[in-house]
Amino acid sequence: MSDVPLADRDLAALVPEWLDWGQVAEQLGVTPSRVRTMIKEHELAAAVSEPGTGPRVPADFIQDGLVVKGLSGLLMMLHDHKFDDRECIAWLFTDDDLPGRPIDALRENRGSEVKRRAQVLEY
Repeated sequence: MSDVPLADRDLAALVPEWLDWGQVAEQLGVTPSRVRTMIKEHELAAAVSEPGTGPRVPADFIQDGLVVKGLSGLLMMLHDHKFDDRECIAWLFTDDDLPGRPIDALRENRGSEVKRRAQVLEY
């Protein structure tokens, strides 16, 4: 497990591709305003990955024109553990406990093992 706190991890290095809110809206077939609401309601997470950019959403959160199955529920659970969006993204893209990253397990429909790990998190 990494000694670097989730909040301090380099998101630009962890997340290979980012989408601005307009790109997310286009992929999901909604408005950018709806994307903002989805982020506020923890259906999606966004963060500033590097200085000079606005908040963006990891591209891996979208699959086949939909939010990855199980992501919204997992984000709610992580927020219940007092994680902010940046920490949620870092946790999802860090290979600490699972074989592979939690986001990959979600994308491969292995969400129950990710949720079990998230349920026992202490922050």
